[in-house]
Amino acid sequence: MKIRIVDTTLRDGEQRPGIALRTAEKIDIAKMLSSLGIYQIEAGIPAMGGEEKRYMAKLMELGLKSKISAWNRMNIKDIKDSMDCKPHIIHISIPSSDIQIKKKLQKNRIWVEENMRKCIALAQDKGYEVTIGLEDASRAEPDFLSNIIGIASLMGVKRIRYADTVGILYRQDVYDRIKKIKKQFRRIDLEIHTHNDLGMAVSNSVAAVKAGATYVDCTIGGIGERAGNCDYIKFITAAKTFYGLCDEIDLKKALRVQNSILRMIKPAAS
Repeated sequence: MKIRIVDTTLRDGEQRPGIALRTAEKIDIAKMLSSLGIYQIEAGIPAMGGEEKRYMAKLMELGLKSKISAWNRMNIKDIKDSMDCKPHIIHISIPSSDIQIKKKLQKNRIWVEENMRKCIALAQDKGYEVTIGLEDASRAEPDFLSNIIGIASLMGVKRIRYADTVGILYRQDVYDRIKKIKKQFRRIDLEIHTHNDLGMAVSNSVAAVKAGATYVDCTIGGIGERAGNCDYIKFITAAKTFYGLCDEIDLKKALRVQNSILRMIKPAAS
């Protein structure tokens, strides 16, 4: 089994308090990540407009080996902003828990399903590869998650991100959930996105891989919103040690790149 890394240092990682990267720094970081053989770089959120869109468009001109993805809310305007930048992949975050749908957005599940269909169709009609993220999946009702995945699968979406958005899961729980989804949707590739609120991001990502996930979201140094995300180096080390995976990755080179990136962002975080 081959594990593909989705690096979100430039999207979720930059949400750590105190980090504010300039365009030139983001470009340099993307180049370094691509040099590691990272499969996909989640480069940012074009809907932020202005400098973010200009940076994303410039990044696409470089012809990096890594695929470049843009993160979007389930919103037509977001999708159009991303298409302006011409990324390889358009990722759409789908609110999945009733806490988000009803309390945060004051909507209902039917609204989620209808708008997801519209957003996926828009991006696909323009020829983009589309992935969807089950935002706050760890607090969502399992049958509703299955319904969302089923709809997306029928529309031709081939990869689903399971997001423990608030970092509340533990190893066995992650394993059981991913295993169940994989058994139900055998043709769907599963991606795991973990947060480190309880110190379980790396452990939960490893458990997801054991259960059948083949894409893992990471950040350099584990930086990210609140307590951070799955640490790239730590995950690779664990995957190598426990399962003999990711052997193609040069850890010494990865450490050098990590140190260079962390030195780059440190002034902005101080």
